[in-house]
Amino acid sequence: MLLRDFDKMIREFLDIDRIDPSDVSLNGLQVSRSKEELKTIAFAVDASMESFKRAHSRNADLLFVHHGLFWGRPYKLTGSLYNRIRFLIKNDLALYGVHLPLDMHRETGNNIGIAKMLNLESIEPFGEYHGLKIGYRGLLSSGKTMDEITKLITGQNTEPVTKLAFGPEIIKSIGIVSGGAPEIVTQAIDENLDLYITGDASHTVYHESMEGRINVLFAGHYATEIWGIKLIREKIEKETDLNTIFIDIPTGL
Repeated sequence: MLLRDFDKMIREFLDIDRIDPSDVSLNGLQVSRSKEELKTIAFAVDASMESFKRAHSRNADLLFVHHGLFWGRPYKLTGSLYNRIRFLIKNDLALYGVHLPLDMHRETGNNIGIAKMLNLESIEPFGEYHGLKIGYRGLLSSGKTMDEITKLITGQNTEPVTKLAFGPEIIKSIGIVSGGAPEIVTQAIDENLDLYITGDASHTVYHESMEGRINVLFAGHYATEIWGIKLIREKIEKETDLNTIFIDIPTGL
């Protein structure tokens, strides 16, 4: 597949051009390469030197990430950013980043991935951000405890960042917005949800959560944003002739 055809396919499928005005990241191709032909694509949550090195060692032509290198402002090409871009160009490794469109996508997004993994029913959009609902909410057919839900998301041997157990012990209704969205707990309270799941913890929502009598699971930024990368990789593997690689670099945060 040619790089320009890959870009067109992803932009259309993830509806990048419609969502771009609401996103501070630079969605799409962030660093190109000299050769148009793509044979192998690596997938990782974060653009980092470690993910670049692992992708290059597996002979990837392009690295697809959720967190790219550019976030809504000009950058000086110095320090670690210079070293990263130098590595990409030197090794002819393209970088493709998709942020908000991958969080909110109805088929391969982070939030729908968590909702489906939890077997939620009556799933509908939830969590407004800049005029877009970027998360999902739904119901459990059989109630679960906070510990049971935590283990499903983070794994049996991994602890979440933290959790606030201010709501009902048996949870039936859940709202999900992955990554750094603690402030959306306000919307979860307004919708009378039993549990709100996000990635990053914040001191500022502690008392609001307690007064709103809601459970909050801060499952970790990485743990809540690995789902979309895995789902889009599966789609590309099934529907194209490209080879794919998944690079797992958990941060515990």
